[in-house]
Amino acid sequence: MSIRNVSKTYASIDAVAPTSLEIESGDFFAIIGPSGSGKSTLLGMIAGYIDPSAGQIAVDGRDIVPVPIYRRNIGMVFQNYALFPHHTVFQNVAYPLKVRGLAKQEIATRVRESLAMERLEGVETRKPAELSGGQQQRVALARASIYQPSILLMDEPLGALDKNLRDEMQEEIKRFHHELGVTVIYVTHDQQEAAFLADRVAIMKDGKMVQIDTPRLLYEQPNSRFVAEFLGEASIFSVKSTVARSGQKHKVVLDDGTQVVVRSKLRSADGHFACIRPERIMIGARLKGLDNVYRATVRESLYTPGSIRYRVALDGTDCVLKVRVLPQGNVEFHEHGTSVQVGWSADDTIILKE
Repeated sequence: MSIRNVSKTYASIDAVAPTSLEIESGDFFAIIGPSGSGKSTLLGMIAGYIDPSAGQIAVDGRDIVPVPIYRRNIGMVFQNYALFPHHTVFQNVAYPLKVRGLAKQEIATRVRESLAMERLEGVETRKPAELSGGQQQRVALARASIYQPSILLMDEPLGALDKNLRDEMQEEIKRFHHELGVTVIYVTHDQQEAAFLADRVAIMKDGKMVQIDTPRLLYEQPNSRFVAEFLGEASIFSVKSTVARSGQKHKVVLDDGTQVVVRSKLRSADGHFACIRPERIMIGARLKGLDNVYRATVRESLYTPGSIRYRVALDGTDCVLKVRVLPQGNVEFHEHGTSVQVGWSADDTIILKE
């Protein structure tokens, strides 16, 4: 799929600024961003229920903007499932084939195959209200894919589910994509969900795609403060100036005077920020061999399933850091008020623009 300078303007407001994008066949492509960033508007233009103000959307080299929704061969899965409440599961899944005029026997065969793939055998005669949320979502997946669309669009499909069911359905969607090999464009507000599912992720802000990359590179190499803060946790500080360097390493001075060793070379400090991810910071009584080591006081400690989280204040500074460690082996738990050392490598200080 090729999106070429597609935009949407309402009155004088650009809901989506001119946007160009290439999505390879079979990709799982996620779009994330805050509310009002334009992600659902962009999805609506691809689906056909929102008319672009300008631009082309090409599938297999053909511009589909003039093509009616029902002829675009695009499947759609919504957050509210959009199932027909008075129809059975069989009737819901069969509906796209029925409106396309397929023979009854072929419809029956394909519905059975689709329900089997979604592990929904035995519920064919039930109504949606008789199913769990996860089962309803699987019915929606079966219906959206039964006519073998070239592209499957998903708009916050798991937003109505609780955490455990969301996790289960993420695994289901990943398996579903792997088995079908269909191109998926997935809109969500959940960064972890996007990172788990997608090959590539686009982050939108104010109608623009500000960065597109793999989940790992977005997290480890964000191109702006907005991206770093939106995708995961981070401690971010404004850089006031730079000082002398030693070999490949350099020092920057934060607004409060704290000096931090970094790997990136800055020509100017203007508009730059130092970013450290919480899992990159070590905490303990003594630390050696790290480029940045400071005395600190634990302001907050929280033991959660899978991690220990801290907020620590560097002594004599205004810097407060977020720290996250795995609660494994003989890892010490530091209570509130404990004096500790914290440290990290120069390689783990990310220099960002606004």
